[in-house]
Amino acid sequence: MELPAPFTVLDEFRIVNDADKNCSKARLLEKQGQIKGSSIMGLSKLQQLELVRLFLARKEDLDDVTVEDWFSEDFLKTNFYTFWRTMFAFQNWHSVLEMKLYMHRFLHLMDGLNDMTALVFPKYNQYDSFIVPLIAWPKDRGVKIQYDTIVSDVEMDSEGETRTTTAIWCHTGSGETTIAVGAKDLVFVTIGSIVEVTAFGDNDTAPKLRVNLPDPGVGASWRLWENLARKSPAFGRPDKFCGDLPRSTWESATLTCKPSPLMDKLKELSVNDPYSGKTVTGGIVTITDSALLMSFTINRQPHFMDQPDDVIVPWVYALLMDQPGDYVKKPMPDCTGREILTELCYHLGLIDQVEEVIAATKVRTALMPYITAQFLPRSRGDRPWAVPKGSTNLACLGQFIETHNDVVFTLESSVRTARIGVYSLLGLKKQVPDIYPGQYDIRRLLRATRTLNNDEAFLGEGLLRRLLGGTYLENILPLGLDEGTSDLRKHGLFELQMSALRGLIEESHTLETAKTWAQGVIDKLRARR
Repeated sequence: MELPAPFTVLDEFRIVNDADKNCSKARLLEKQGQIKGSSIMGLSKLQQLELVRLFLARKEDLDDVTVEDWFSEDFLKTNFYTFWRTMFAFQNWHSVLEMKLYMHRFLHLMDGLNDMTALVFPKYNQYDSFIVPLIAWPKDRGVKIQYDTIVSDVEMDSEGETRTTTAIWCHTGSGETTIAVGAKDLVFVTIGSIVEVTAFGDNDTAPKLRVNLPDPGVGASWRLWENLARKSPAFGRPDKFCGDLPRSTWESATLTCKPSPLMDKLKELSVNDPYSGKTVTGGIVTITDSALLMSFTINRQPHFMDQPDDVIVPWVYALLMDQPGDYVKKPMPDCTGREILTELCYHLGLIDQVEEVIAATKVRTALMPYITAQFLPRSRGDRPWAVPKGSTNLACLGQFIETHNDVVFTLESSVRTARIGVYSLLGLKKQVPDIYPGQYDIRRLLRATRTLNNDEAFLGEGLLRRLLGGTYLENILPLGLDEGTSDLRKHGLFELQMSALRGLIEESHTLETAKTWAQGVIDKLRARR
């Protein structure tokens, strides 16, 4: 993007993040701009057990199970779940299977969940950093990109369970057209879209959704998927993901800020001065006592390559769309940009200066009805594989494709499904890179276990230290916040944990409570079947 050949986009990405490590000093806020303690996950022993059970559960046993089906009500109030749901945009009614996949996928980053040290960001926004170079690369090699075109359906010849795509039906600015698919042609279709029919608003206008209007551009990717699904069950069930808008909608706002009291407050909450070019908030900052569960972030600035020196671009989003705000008594989708900014200022303790902030800030809102559709509860067969069974020349790509272990809502998963489709249809003997195997790394497992145990020694850690302390393998053991390697060789922890275990056994009511709770969950799942 900026460095000369032979540097790549990946080189630029690594150079930026190696020189400017990410972290957050204000992951959670409360009481109108005060930093809330977020050093531990706040999980009780029973709540830790709930997570362990999910980690050990088989994927095939979690069809159509939601987060709130699986976890207790108190679990959903913990620091851990606040970190989790706001970072990944999970709702209580979303798929617990997807939450499980996220746990496995990012287990090695669990200890950075509270301070964002696990995150890396490009120098600029993701579109300029990744998409622009990605589009330029094939263009330079003669690939033709045709805009102002909506694909409505594909024509297929079927023979038994085998299907061959023979034509693509399109709507263009000049009318309907058909693209013939030759014997050696391949077709790649992105099914569904998490940003389709996004509605925009500004300082004075609330966004208005245009879903289900008689416009060929509205819901086109979903209609295309529905048309494919009618041809064969191998293409999945799109209605599972696009049929419940209240459960897949949330809204974000981009702020264009000149100097104001808002920027002074955000500077106070940031790791570095927002104008320094370095890491700013280090990821999202969540306002825990916001009825909307509002969060905001400032990435490295400038966020856009042509951004003026005196402009900072934060991003704001809310997770709860049906709740009225605490100061502006409206749900976020009903608010103008000015009202959203007012609500943010209230929670930052700036309500007395809100007019000055508004005068220095432009707000652009985006209401996205499908943005978390990929998280909705699902079961086997709801999503197609990259190359659906029987397809000879068509592959499916995107966030609604079945994979063996990858998660959704990431740039990497979109790329992975594309690579699988391309390699399969072209018959290339190439391996799609494996998912990072952190979930099988004993060091990562032990570190994550201590993190989930509120950074305290977990049951059995004393025994491991007794066995491995002072040996070649002591480096696999996790250290506490104020510990050094020499502490691994001390034996006091083992005796302390043995004493605690004896006390736990003597308190039989504690074990009985755990058994009763676990049996209740098992009975509930059996009844669902």
